[in-house]
Parts: sequence; structure tokens; C-alpha cells
Amino acid sequence: MRRQLPSTQALACFEAAARHESYTRAAQELSLTQSAVSRQILALEDQLGVQLFRRTRHGVVLTPAGRHYGRQVARWLQGLERDTLDVMAHQGHGGALSLAAVATFATRWLIPRLPLLAERHPEIVVHIETQTRPFLFTDTGFDAALYAGTPEQVANWPGVQALLLMPEDVLPVCSPRLLEQAAQRSGMPRGTGRAHQGVPPQVLARLPLLQQSTRPYGWRQWFDAMGVQDAPRALEGPRYELFSMTAVAAAHGLGVALMPPMLIEAEIARGELVVACAQPLRGERGYYLVSPAQPQPPVLAAFARWLQDMAAAGPVA
Repeated sequence: MRRQLPSTQALACFEAAARHESYTRAAQELSLTQSAVSRQILALEDQLGVQLFRRTRHGVVLTPAGRHYGRQVARWLQGLERDTLDVMAHQGHGGALSLAAVATFATRWLIPRLPLLAERHPEIVVHIETQTRPFLFTDTGFDAALYAGTPEQVANWPGVQALLLMPEDVLPVCSPRLLEQAAQRSGMPRGTGRAHQGVPPQVLARLPLLQQSTRPYGWRQWFDAMGVQDAPRALEGPRYELFSMTAVAAAHGLGVALMPPMLIEAEIARGELVVACAQPLRGERGYYLVSPAQPQPPVLAAFARWLQDMAAAGPVA
């Protein structure tokens, strides 16, 4: 049975015209005549049996079907172009991975380690886009995803296999100045070299606390685990959506943050953040490499092994 595949030229003309809602501007972009663009789109509409544009006195307007198809075609052409460039760049050797990832984990944990990937696997290139929620791989061009979630969320993600990289432990952290002020107010002795020594959980309960909007009960859970019942600020304080926002706020002395240490390695190394109380809490979430439930291609399998090694190795030197 013959496949119902339109020509790439027709799709390129349609995508450009749909993006501009103008045959003239599409023709200029593609270095074609307006009549050539029009013929390609008419042929595409004839093949589909669907009207993609409505002709008006002032030009063309997308129909609802055309608008929906335009989004699909744009994504397909982008993926085809990306894959073509990857093949050209690698000349048949190695490969590229298109990775969906939660933004903070990608920025603060994965990307600082990519030079180590380049040393071990110079043939692998990783493309990263932000994606925080589960999705159907069949509807995207992603090869895999770095996902932060609970075991239940991963189990309910259809059609995938998941590799746990690390659990999400959290620690209270803050600026050195805020920690020193808290220690002084609590009357704790601070000898030479002890400026960054942590304070008891009861002291933290009286400090301004920074809240993670995606973990609204995080502080309450931490205080409960520490046996602190009198924590009046556990649910108070400014809320931030991303861990990266919370880290910046904590470094500027706005309060104490409950953070996964792996996401603030740079701030701790620079001395911008210090551990306020060295008692971690094992969170409900973990970080997973999620991929379609099928045998992994060699490039993805190599990347998965490297990720496991990095997760076990700890902070980047």
C-alpha cells in the first residue's frame, strides 16, 4: 500500500505560509515565486482533501484544520532538519540524543557534567529541551527524558521504562551571614573556624523560611522528621516555583531554603550557601532517566551508563 506522504517541498511551503499567514512572505523566505508557493499548497490541499487556507480579499487565513496541521508539520520539519544536521555533523559515526529535562536539574547538575561525557564519548551530542510533565514519546521527537517525580508518577507514565538515578534528599541551606546571625541570637558558642557550623532544627524554626511552590509541605515534613513540633513558620514565607530561584533567594539572605545539595554544588563551592543543619530528609521524589519501553539504541544505552556513573560519583570536582 502506498504511503500518503506529501512532498517535502509542499510541506515546507505550507509551513512557511502558515507561520506568516502570507504566500508572499513565504515565497520571500524560500526564494520562490508566490505562484510556486500557491501551486504547492493547492497540490497539498488536493492530496489531503482538506482546505488549509481560506482565501480573502486581503490574502489568506488559516482554517482550523490548517492551524492544527501547521503545528504538526512545523514540529516534523524541525525534527527532520535536526536529524539531518546530526547525520551530516557525525558522518555516520556516533549520534545525537534529544533529551527532555526539568530545567533546574539540567542546568545545575547535567550540563556541568557534560564535559566529562565529551571526554568519555566524544561521539555523543545531547540536545536538551525543557519538559516537566510526562508526555507520549510517540508525539514528540525526544529520545529520553530526565524526570523528577515519585515512583507512583513514573509507574503511571504509559509506554516507558525508567532508570532511577538518585533520590531527592534535601538539606536546609542559607547564606553564611544569616547562619552566623542565627547562631549569635541563639547564644551558641562560635570559636575560630566555626562560623559555618550548623544550628539545631529548633533554631531554624524561628528563622525566615523560603518555600518551594512544588513542595508546599516540605518544611513541615522536615520539622516533623526532626521532632520539632513548634515550628510556626513552617508554611510561611515567599514561594518560588524553581529550585534555581530558591537558591538565588537563599544566597541573598532572604531566608533558609530546603534544597537538594546536588542542585547547589556551585553555590556551596563558592561559599554563597552553607548547610544550616546537617540533617537531610529523604524526599518522596527521585530523578529518573525515562525512555520508550523498547530496546535502547546504542547511543542512549551509553548515555544511560554514563549517567549512572555520574550519579554515583557525587559532586563535580
